[in-house]
Amino acid sequence: AVKNSSQVLVVCRNNRKLLARVKAFDRHCNMVLENVKEMWTETPQTGKGIKKAKPVNKDRFISKMFLRGDSGIY
Repeated sequence: AVKNSSQVLVVCRNNRKLLARVKAFDRHCNMVLENVKEMWTETPQTGKGIKKAKPVNKDRFISKMFLRGDSGIY
């Protein structure tokens, strides 16, 4: 993934997923990621109503990021 700069999907311990290109990594699985799309789901808080709110998919773009190795699920 580093040499041909293909995208990888990293599943994190905080229930978020990162779709990104790996620029570098080390033996601890620390990674420098580029063009990161972070994706997660949120359930909105409801008032006193009985109905449960439906989960909402959210995402954001991060141009460069350092990911500590123990954050990923391998």
